[in-house]
Parts: sequence; structure tokens; C-alpha cells
Amino acid sequence: MVLLSFLGFLGLFLLVGLASARRARPTRRDYYLASQDISPLAAGLSAVATNNSGYMFIGVIGYTYVTGLAAAWLMVGWIVGDFAASLLIHRRLRDAAGATHETTYLALLSGWYGNNFGLFRRLSAVLTIVFLGAYAAAQMDAGGKALHAMFGFSDEAGAVAVGIIVIAYCLAGGIRASIWTDVAQALVMLAAMGSLLVVAIEGQGGFAAAWATLDAIPGYMDLAPSADVMAVPGAAGVALFATGWMFAGFSVAGQPHVMVRFMALDDGHHMAMARVVYYGFFVLFYCAATGVGLLSRLYLPELGDVDPELALPRMAEMLMAPIWVGLILAGIFAATMSTADSLVLSCSSSLTNDLPSRPLQSMFLTKAATVIFTLTAVLLAVLDQQSVFDLVILAWSSLASAFVPLALVYALRGKPSEFQALLMMVTGVGVAFAWRHFGYQDFIYEGMPGILSGLAVYLLTQALARR
Repeated sequence: MVLLSFLGFLGLFLLVGLASARRARPTRRDYYLASQDISPLAAGLSAVATNNSGYMFIGVIGYTYVTGLAAAWLMVGWIVGDFAASLLIHRRLRDAAGATHETTYLALLSGWYGNNFGLFRRLSAVLTIVFLGAYAAAQMDAGGKALHAMFGFSDEAGAVAVGIIVIAYCLAGGIRASIWTDVAQALVMLAAMGSLLVVAIEGQGGFAAAWATLDAIPGYMDLAPSADVMAVPGAAGVALFATGWMFAGFSVAGQPHVMVRFMALDDGHHMAMARVVYYGFFVLFYCAATGVGLLSRLYLPELGDVDPELALPRMAEMLMAPIWVGLILAGIFAATMSTADSLVLSCSSSLTNDLPSRPLQSMFLTKAATVIFTLTAVLLAVLDQQSVFDLVILAWSSLASAFVPLALVYALRGKPSEFQALLMMVTGVGVAFAWRHFGYQDFIYEGMPGILSGLAVYLLTQALARR
């Protein structure tokens, strides 16, 4: 029954994606940008589904299982930073995409004012392919962990299943298919997480009883993260912890697979409505995920010695009827697929549009690149399974350090040269990697010094130019 329910929801996603082919047009602009005719409701739901990937279902719940209530600072910091980036950058990004008619995020950063930063575009394409490829593999890995926990299948089976479905609807309609399925997947994701939260609370005798039981675990419900989570104790440590995750949220402005959703919006004036949809869903879903992560500690106390990232599927199997277990598993797969297809399309666009000196016009080659990157991500997931949470944060911080400083400078009306853009990108990524290499990410998220160093390079070179 669980398998039938799960397959039924997957079939629904596939049908939605394939149905988008009726609206698809045989152009690169439609394949990568949906001809910029996406409604604010669809853009908001698609962006939040892409952002709330398998990392939310698998990584964040596992992180909350280990950390306790202090993990809520991750949620607060992330959403505040994400919202700040939206106010500063998203509307101007959409307007610039409409004015330049660029079809990819990297092409827009390379030609915001009509210029053509060819070297910057090609180097940024290489970085995108590398980091988003690793990110896509993390999504495939999340799918594999879910299938393994629920059905006893090998981890490889989940990665292959996600890959097959992603190929099917990406070939059918490109980003339009991705956005359409994101909308359906977002609703299933919220229903899955919300229903499990309600059942888990009832199983503990209500909210007050559940809170009291959790509070009995020493230090688990403390708002201050424990010493093994933050390197600096006390209020200063909490401030650093929250600030770091605020920069992680701000880093959304450097993620091509998310930002292209806002570029595809039908009108820049509709950004406020897309923002309401995006953050309304985000807050509800993040609160539910944090609640499930906390309660999983009560239902699965032994999981800390195995793999905390298996908490959600194991908990669903324990508490819910088979048809609803299928819904939970479909929610996990929805999260992984909604991000995986976006990542694959971003890698494909980097290879066919941004890396060559002239964009490839052949739709056959464009779709072939999509298939190649999907298969590559599946292979990486099968051969090199790591923590979903760690892989996502590594890719997220690297892309943020590369692109957020430049996007912010553009949004604030700055006009950097290509040399400045290159120096900002190289410095930001280099600092972020050095920060992680020396273990300083235990103090604060590495994207923060990466982003700040890129901005510092711009300000310094501007000051030198004036002199």
C-alpha cells in the first residue's frame, strides 16, 4: 500500500511535468526562462520548493535531531537573510533580465548593463557546473536515503528513480515543466510535513506534553546552541550562529537555480506578490520541519548512533497509515526532484549558453546536455555518498561567495569592470574555501567572509581608481 501511494504521487508529478509540453515553445528562451510568462503564484511556489530541497527533509531534520531547539536559529537567520536579499536584489534582477533579454543568470551577471564579460561568464560557468553538479548529487543521495529507509532498497535505486523522472519532464518542457511540477510538489511537501507534525504531537499526548518530554532531555530545548555546535559560548556565540545563517539565507541571491525563477516572472511589478507566496510557505514549512526534527528525538532515540538524516522516513513509517507514509515519501522525493531538475537545467544552460563563446542554438544539443548532467549527478550520488547537509552547504556557500557580491553591486547601481568582477569572484571563493580548510566554519558560516571579501575587493578597487 505504501509503495502504491508513493508511486501514485510520483505519477502525478510526472503527468504535470509532461502536460507542460503543451505550452512549451521550441526556443532556448522558453526552455531556460519559460518566455518570462510565469505568474507570481507559480514563481513563488517554484522558488520555495527549489530552495527547500532534500536538504530540508533530510538534512535540516537530521541537524535538528542532533542540535535541539537551538537549530531554530538556523531558520530565523536563514529567512531574515533571504528576505533582505529579496528586497535588495530580486526586483532589479527581473527588470535587468527583461531589458537585456538574457536567458541565464550567469549571462545576466556578465551583461547587466549591455556589456559582455566573456571571461567572467566562462569562468563562472565552470564554477556553476562543478558546484551545482555536487549539489544535484546531494539531492539524488537524499532520494536514495529515503527509499532505503522506507522500502529497504539500495541507496542507488532512489538516485536512479529521481534521475529518470527529472530527465522525463525536463525534456518535455524545460524550466516550464520544472516550475509546473514545483507547484504540485510544494503542496505535497507542505501536506506531508504538516500531517506528520500533527500526528507526532498527538502521539505524545498534545503540544504541552510533547514540550515537557523534550524539555526533560538535558540541554535539548535550550535556545543557546551547545558547545559542539558553536565554537564561541554564550550570547556572542548565539549572535555569531544566527548571523552566519543570516548570510546563508542572503546567499540565495547567488544560486542560479533559484534566481532564474524570479527572472522568469511575467512582470517585475508582481515581485511583491511572489514574495508573499514564497515567504508565507517558507515560514510554515520550516516551522513544521523543525518541529518534526525535535519530536523525532522522542520516537527514535537510537537513531543518533546510526544516521539522524533518516529520521523523517523512519518516523513516518512508525506513526502513519500506509497511504500517508506514501505521501511523506512522495514529499521527500518532491523536494529532491524540485531542486534536482533546477540544478540540472542550470548546469545545462552553463554548458550550452555560458561556456561557449557563442551560445549553442540547437535544441537537440541543449536537451542532450540536460540528459548528460542528470546522468552525471546520479553517478556522483552512487559513487560518493556524503552528508546531504554538508554537500548542500558547501555548494551553497561557494556559489554565494562567487556571485552575491557582484549581484548586490549591480542592484545598488554599481558598474564594475570585468576585472573587478573577476577579482571579486575569485577572492570570494578563495576566502570561503580557506575559511573551511582551516575549520573556521565551526565559528561562522564560510559564505559570510566569502561575500564580505568580494564586496571589500570592489570597494577597495573603486577607491584606488578614484585616486
